Amino acid sequence: MTSIPVTGGWWIRGARVVTPVPSSSGGALRGREQGLVRVMERTDVVVRGRRIEAVGPGLRPDRDPGGGEDLRVVEAGGQVLLPGFVDAHTHACWAGDRLSEWEARLGGASYEELLAGGGGILSTVRAVRATSEEDLSAALRGRVRRAAALGTTTLEVKSGYGLAAEPELRMLRAIRAAGGGWHGTLVPTALLGHALDPDYPGGEGAFVDHVVEDVLPEVTREFPGVAVDAYCEVGAWSVDACLRLFRAARDSGHPVRVHADQFQDLGMVEAAARDEIGARSVDHLEASGEASIRALAASRALGVLLPVSGFHLDGRYADGRGILEAGGGVVVATNWNPGSAPSPSIPLAMALAVRFNGLTVPEAITAVTWNAARLLDLPDRGWIGPGARADLVLLSHSDERELAHTVGENPVARVLAAGKEIP
Repeated sequence: MTSIPVTGGWWIRGARVVTPVPSSSGGALRGREQGLVRVMERTDVVVRGRRIEAVGPGLRPDRDPGGGEDLRVVEAGGQVLLPGFVDAHTHACWAGDRLSEWEARLGGASYEELLAGGGGILSTVRAVRATSEEDLSAALRGRVRRAAALGTTTLEVKSGYGLAAEPELRMLRAIRAAGGGWHGTLVPTALLGHALDPDYPGGEGAFVDHVVEDVLPEVTREFPGVAVDAYCEVGAWSVDACLRLFRAARDSGHPVRVHADQFQDLGMVEAAARDEIGARSVDHLEASGEASIRALAASRALGVLLPVSGFHLDGRYADGRGILEAGGGVVVATNWNPGSAPSPSIPLAMALAVRFNGLTVPEAITAVTWNAARLLDLPDRGWIGPGARADLVLLSHSDERELAHTVGENPVARVLAAGKEIP
């Protein structure tokens, strides 16, 4: 046995440890490599402070000679231990609800029709504009607790329901405040190109001018380096408008991401993949054709699969298998929002990704851990090994395939974030 001096923390004994194998470059795993996970049977993991101290069979941590807090021992008994889930695409900061619109869609109305009629995103815009920063933050904290109970320890949260500088900044401040008292991590994204404000004088061109020339500089001043995102779709932002925003964002020091091809393949994927834009990710991809898939796979951008949207909206799913076979890399996320993806569950998103996006279970595990952390530029998490941040999920199951096989239950037995238990 190996003796490990520890000053308090956790000793997880006899777990089935399942972890992505970090790439030699530290970057995202792509193609065949995305499905290569390491499985360690009856393995111990010792956590000290915020970090993993040691991983291996038969560890024997010493008590703290200085009389500090003893280790808390968890007898895993062969249950699966995974890295904490990283949900890299959510809209979890919102106000109001869209239940009436959901009923209308059940009655045959399309999402595009609702958006054109002032519903959809614009409905939530009106609710957010009428809500204080404190109330937005309080609602988000409650949602974070729900996501954490399902194994999420890092949550990306977008603005985008403001459509003007003051409410967009209010959303970003609310996201920052909600993350301040949580052991996990909230990562804000400035979704500045979401919907077009129909009430803005001068029409679409004037509104895009306003966002690029007025809103973006305000965001840059208060949130330097935050990722900037846009939604490219018929009825929302055009390819040219997105590219104008992204060039300005890049010039101001912001990385960029883009929602593209949810309903129509407009050529945004190819444009986002070009070096001058260098998007970190292209998200949705349900309508992407073969040329777009090839362009994405050949670029540095990751494809973000959002299968809860397909499940809830229209039964269409991105070709995750095609992206991987072309040598690209993918992330799976919930897209949690009040309209098109009303779920905080990474386990559900994984189950759908395996069934409908063509991923294997190991590929899906990498997609919600290592690759998702790389997308958010968080190199300290997404795998289990000495030195990694102690974000860990212990399942109730002894076989990781149950994550994708069993639907409708919470498979999580215990969650640690930065070495602290999340109740």
